[in-house]
Amino acid sequence: MNILFISIIDFDSLEERSLYTDLLRALAEVGHRLACVSPVERRSGKKASFLTQGSVRILKPLIGNIQKTRPLAKGLALLFLERQLIRAIKRHLPDRFDLALYLAPPVTLNGVIDFIKRRDGAATYLMLKDIFPQNAIDLGLIKKGGLLHRYYAAREKRLYELSDHIGCMTPANVRFVVEHNPWLAPGRVGLCPNTITPGPLRAVDRPALRAKYHLPPEAVTFIYGGNLGRPQGVDFIIQALKSQIVRPDRSFVICGSGTEFGKLQKFLLKIKPGNIFLFPQQPKEEFEDLAAACDIGLIFLDHRFTIPNFPSRLLSYLENGLPVLAATDQNTDLRQVINEGGFGWWCESKNPDDFAALVEKALAMKAEFPRLGRLARAYLENNYRTEVSLKAVLAAATAKEAVDYPAFEFTAKVAAVP
Repeated sequence: MNILFISIIDFDSLEERSLYTDLLRALAEVGHRLACVSPVERRSGKKASFLTQGSVRILKPLIGNIQKTRPLAKGLALLFLERQLIRAIKRHLPDRFDLALYLAPPVTLNGVIDFIKRRDGAATYLMLKDIFPQNAIDLGLIKKGGLLHRYYAAREKRLYELSDHIGCMTPANVRFVVEHNPWLAPGRVGLCPNTITPGPLRAVDRPALRAKYHLPPEAVTFIYGGNLGRPQGVDFIIQALKSQIVRPDRSFVICGSGTEFGKLQKFLLKIKPGNIFLFPQQPKEEFEDLAAACDIGLIFLDHRFTIPNFPSRLLSYLENGLPVLAATDQNTDLRQVINEGGFGWWCESKNPDDFAALVEKALAMKAEFPRLGRLARAYLENNYRTEVSLKAVLAAATAKEAVDYPAFEFTAKVAAVP
């Protein structure tokens, strides 16, 4: 097939490692031709470009600032996004595509998908990574029933209408989409989980890396990496960390960027803890090395979410063989995954005392960390390899109904891990 991949993810080569480049690389390896739309934001300092790497073409038009930016700037950038992408596709990618593969967010790609569908008669596959605008309503960013809600809900519905198949990250996401869109035929909605092509476990010099980042050499070290915005519930993170200050047997590393980074930074500058470390977002390879030198991965989500989010950062922790401690809302199936895999701990992100209790529970299990790490890695190998999403996309693209690939068949395999 001739496949067009459309996203707002900035990448320059399929050799980069991520959820999406791993899948695209797998599609190319089994013989499909690829053209990728991968825009660059103005603040990146990059210029628009058109790259050719063997049979893979990567179109990189210049767009406004959309990710990890203030709502007004993001809204203005999204207004112009469709026009910019259609213009670039018309100019550089005039050939006919058999399949359009694309992501949400954003839900404002309707015009682009409609254009490709009408021009080429392409099948359309939406990889649904966030449910918007409901997530913004949950966090109080958009008023339910207000003008913005009605506008984005209409865009969301139109995007679903244009999508022949919708691939959701988890079973809870499938249920949510079907239940809240009763007009949508269930056969069009299936599972397409976050997946990666895992490398070998990293062999890192833990003492050297801890010294590089000035981390306590013997403390059990918890690490969080990723976005620091409203969805992560930074106010809860701050309250949760207050009980962990000046505790020599544990340390906390937070690496990230986002609209709430400054709030967390201000808190830490004020109290000057000796065991909590905040770093800006690190290059991927450097973060992965740092994670491998830590002991437990952290995941945070705001407790108000009614949609079942599923953070992709989980895969990084599992790949590095880290147990996971998560404080989230109750609607995500992350709790189910952690319990089924047996590789960590979960609490609702409401009461900081619950988080503190889990930290103590984790510390009491220090001798178990190697076994929990093996369970974490095994869960990744059994459920989140690129082959899973590859099979889901190709099966849906060649079938009249979406294929509900069984991504969570792991419980019976836990006992086999020593």
